[in-house]
Amino acid sequence: MTANFPKKPQPPNRSSGGGSSSDFVPKPYEFVSFPTERPNLQRPAGHHKYFSDRLHGTLYLTLKVQTPLHVSTGVVVMGSDIGQKIPLIKTMVQGVDQKLSIQGSSLKGCIRSVYEAITNSTLAVITNRYRDKIPQERLPCRQKEQLCPASRVFGALDWQGLLDFNDAKCENISFSTGFMPSLYRPRPDERGAYFIRGKVAGRKFYYNTIKAIDKGQNSGIPVQQAGREYIFTTQLHFKNLTAEELGTLLIVLGQDAKYPMALKVGGGKPIGMGTMTVNIDKIHQPQNLKQRYSSYNLNQSDELIGEKLQQFIQKNIQAAHSRLIQKPQLEELAAILRYPTDREPPSGMY
Repeated sequence: MTANFPKKPQPPNRSSGGGSSSDFVPKPYEFVSFPTERPNLQRPAGHHKYFSDRLHGTLYLTLKVQTPLHVSTGVVVMGSDIGQKIPLIKTMVQGVDQKLSIQGSSLKGCIRSVYEAITNSTLAVITNRYRDKIPQERLPCRQKEQLCPASRVFGALDWQGLLDFNDAKCENISFSTGFMPSLYRPRPDERGAYFIRGKVAGRKFYYNTIKAIDKGQNSGIPVQQAGREYIFTTQLHFKNLTAEELGTLLIVLGQDAKYPMALKVGGGKPIGMGTMTVNIDKIHQPQNLKQRYSSYNLNQSDELIGEKLQQFIQKNIQAAHSRLIQKPQLEELAAILRYPTDREPPSGMY
């Protein structure tokens, strides 16, 4: 098994001992370390009212597919059912208009994982098999009154969170057919780089690459997908966010010119699939909440576009860097998710 990634020397403490020769094979992923300080756990803002000193509104987003995208429904159908001359194909979600769709939950998951990594947050999900290898302070939040930065925004046990994600709808009527190679399961027990002194090394992220592997019908699984340059649009609603919380979200969405990043969405991440760039077309931010909820019509004066939009974005990004962002972790992650990139996908089976 080989890959076209530049060989990266492993730090001396990367392995817990007894590592295998696979430790020296370049991988299409890297780990983002945990901050050294414990997470700052606080009570969330609540849903009972809109606070005047916090931010509320809607982000209008355009997502552009940079490498083929497949978010699986888990359903395999005959190719003839969707107009394809192949026996079987794994499907994506399609609306009544037959356009592809990305579930809001899929977007929320990939965005949250980045938000967690660049703030001093706990893990959202773990497997019990490796629970004893996770630092105690990084275990998921279980008490509503004591939540980490990511949990306060995205939600936790008994807490809904402050963001609402709509499904993203494809602007293209058609879809493309791709072939996803069979992928191996992760093997943490066989690679020392997963652990440092017996504890997990950090959060695992797959690199963005210039293209995705597509080996063809004879060596892959046919999948229904959104091809390169396909466009999706969606809305993201936020309420009761602080300036630094909204600013961190904007950084995750690739709006910080110093740290240009793209999202990794759906399946096939190890072989380069699922890279999407984000553009914020406008932000609707009601200035008068009483008027907003006493009328069906949106007030256009509440919309931020053009220069005002960019000033608003940069103001909140600065607040994020000042009060919430963990700079070492941001720099580590930006090196992995940076886009545009000249990084090639791995070659051969992975």
